Amino acid sequence: MLWRVRTTLPDRPGALAVLAQHCGAAGVNILGLQIFPDIENVTDELVLRTPDGWGTTEIAGLIEGSGAVFVNAAPCTEAALSDQPTRYVQAARTILAQPASFPEVIAQLFDAEADPATGAGIAQDVMEMTVGDVQVQVRRQAPFTPTEHARGAAMADLVSDVLQRSKESAAIGSNTTGRRLGGGQTPDYVNEGDSVSAIMGDVVVGLATVQPALADDPEVRPVILRVDPTWQRRGIGTRLLVDASRLAHRMGAAEIILTTRSDNQAVLPMVLAAGMRGRIRMAADVLTVRVPVRDLKPLG
Repeated sequence: MLWRVRTTLPDRPGALAVLAQHCGAAGVNILGLQIFPDIENVTDELVLRTPDGWGTTEIAGLIEGSGAVFVNAAPCTEAALSDQPTRYVQAARTILAQPASFPEVIAQLFDAEADPATGAGIAQDVMEMTVGDVQVQVRRQAPFTPTEHARGAAMADLVSDVLQRSKESAAIGSNTTGRRLGGGQTPDYVNEGDSVSAIMGDVVVGLATVQPALADDPEVRPVILRVDPTWQRRGIGTRLLVDASRLAHRMGAAEIILTTRSDNQAVLPMVLAAGMRGRIRMAADVLTVRVPVRDLKPLG
């Protein structure tokens, strides 16, 4: 069986050799190794093939018996043996081509785990990266190393640079003539009760609904936001997000929360375009956006 193991070794000569010797004596094969150096300790990520019947208890005993501090072990597949520099290059290429995919790509790159709030797992460490005014968080049980924090920040800077260049290119081409999508039509935005609708003629093309406050946090209100696929990428989602945030403030909320699929690439551009200081959290296949609204002008 294959296991991905994170462990901390003392930064002294021969420490890794002792671990390798103990693994060999126990019939455990080290198939992959990543080293994350720090000032006093070294974090190693190993991919181990263990004898049948081994679990976390046996792995912990082996690792700790080698003088290391047992951190985390989880079953994995042969995908864990992928060359790490290649993974980062592929991630960078994906981000360059599709900056909006950043939350999903970064979660896969750093093996993000389920959010404890979903009940699907327990995460103990958070890595936070900033793109514009938006914070993107990924969580997992194994602590992130300083090296990984630096890599995550570099990826976030790459996204910020790409988005800034895209904005500048759009500004340069803003004087060119051409027909806008939809013939230049813009919808009307109507607030009724707890929702804001984007209406084109007699058809609702977008809807944002403010839900009742969370039971465990009365100042937080979920928002359900939908835009007709044929009317997406025209700023409707951004306008609905802003209006729904202002509506939630009027209803007494200090923060709103939206939940969607991890591969929803409309989220990051929407929050950035709204000019709001959102916080995007990736956990497994779920993307959660939290936006503070207390400083917004309530929707009239």
